[in-house]
Amino acid sequence: MSSDPATTASARARRLFRLSLGNYFMGGFIISLISLLVPRLKLLMGLDYFQASLVQLAFHSSYLLFALPITAWIVAIGYMRGLSLGLAVMALGCAGLAGAAAAGSYPLVLVALLTLSAGVTFLQLAGGIVFVVVEDGPRAVSRLTLVQGFNSLGTVLAPLLGASFLLGSASTGPSGWVALALPFLASAAALASLAIAFFGARRLLDDLTPPRRVPLAGVVALLRDPRLLAGSAAMFAYVGAEVTIGSLLANFLVRGDVLAVPLVTAGRLVSLYWAGAMIGRFVGAAAFARIAPSRALAGTAIAAALLVAGAIGTPGAIGAAALLAVGLCNAIMYPTIFALSLPDDAEAAPYASMALCMAVVGGAVVPVLTGRMADAIGLRAAFSLSLVCYLVIAAFAYGCITAWPRSEPAA
Repeated sequence: MSSDPATTASARARRLFRLSLGNYFMGGFIISLISLLVPRLKLLMGLDYFQASLVQLAFHSSYLLFALPITAWIVAIGYMRGLSLGLAVMALGCAGLAGAAAAGSYPLVLVALLTLSAGVTFLQLAGGIVFVVVEDGPRAVSRLTLVQGFNSLGTVLAPLLGASFLLGSASTGPSGWVALALPFLASAAALASLAIAFFGARRLLDDLTPPRRVPLAGVVALLRDPRLLAGSAAMFAYVGAEVTIGSLLANFLVRGDVLAVPLVTAGRLVSLYWAGAMIGRFVGAAAFARIAPSRALAGTAIAAALLVAGAIGTPGAIGAAALLAVGLCNAIMYPTIFALSLPDDAEAAPYASMALCMAVVGGAVVPVLTGRMADAIGLRAAFSLSLVCYLVIAAFAYGCITAWPRSEPAA
């Protein structure tokens, strides 16, 4: 790099951006691929909705279990080394998942998922903050929005590429488990390559201000902030609803009173749900130039609640379209909730990010509760829990407009 500070900063930002494209793409690809495991394991092992939803419990519970120690680890070793380590752990989890699938062991599948999600926790905690560290505010938001678009691209491609392997065969024997393993073996190789690339760039941010250690009393005080608490509840609800719908959408679309399509077709149609999130993210980034983030969040949350209500109450293609369209509303929710929840003290951002990351456990809790409800009262009615989640998000957005007004970040 040049010794000129401006040139050095620009080159560093470009290198970080290029690395992060793969990071965010693979994060979205893996999370979307995991959603296809629910109908696949239901097929292979004859599980009910509750048992199959344990996939999401295993995958998302690590956000609660590991967020605090991983935050401490990132503060100790730095963002880039933390991202490299997280990608390596994800690769190990994918390889373990492929091995567990080949062995036909459901408990080992759950253990591998827990390992995989521990690696994702590193990415959740450090992946967004690095842009704030490297860039100024408006530029950081622009870069972060664009790489999140690649995250959405991963979620779109995973059902298209993975459905044939995960949902295309009706075999419940060894061939069925081998087909399940192949996408995760390919993902493990890609993640290992990214881990090596980030390790090669481990000194990229060494000359910048490192994450600050905050005394325990300061962390406790930060976690009592009402805006952060409400934002964490909204994040819990958002991830819970998004994961629930993504996991059970294929099961919903195959129903006779919805589309009555084969399971592999339904799996591919799930890509429309994630495509809505991708399109909405780019459209939303432009719309924020004219709309306050809190008001945009309130509007999309209310729209999502209405769409879920329409899916519950309307049979056939209209109900299917309503549930697929929820993805469009989901697009701006994660970055907006994240930005609105952060404290004014930027040095405390890793710890606020930790709290928000722990709230991602909603992706474990809400699908399991919805699965239990689906077994008891039917899948269509069980989506009412997702409707409640979107109302929680709308309440947080209203609080940001009224109870906690401040100069909002551009998003």
